[in-house]
Amino acid sequence: MSAHKYEMMMIVDSQIEDASVKKLVNKYFEVITNAKGTIDKSDFWGRRKLAYPIDHKSEGTYVVMNYTCEPEASAELDRQLKLNDAILRTKVLRKDVK
Repeated sequence: MSAHKYEMMMIVDSQIEDASVKKLVNKYFEVITNAKGTIDKSDFWGRRKLAYPIDHKSEGTYVVMNYTCEPEASAELDRQLKLNDAILRTKVLRKDVK
């Protein structure tokens, strides 16, 4: 198989401090890098009001990252994100689909 480019957005519970959010995100970066993938770009958007309440919360900390990896590594990243209660929402898109 070959590596693909992905974009992932996650919304982290706004109760978590920004420094802790960065540590949390770095932990998930390791899922990709340990699978011989690369983190192409990461962008911390900070706290924003949610379009609608999620788990009775009206704000979240947004993080966007672009990465390149094998499909299995991206699936594992998505699985691990879903297990963490501090992550309110995630969305993973494959960028190189035509």
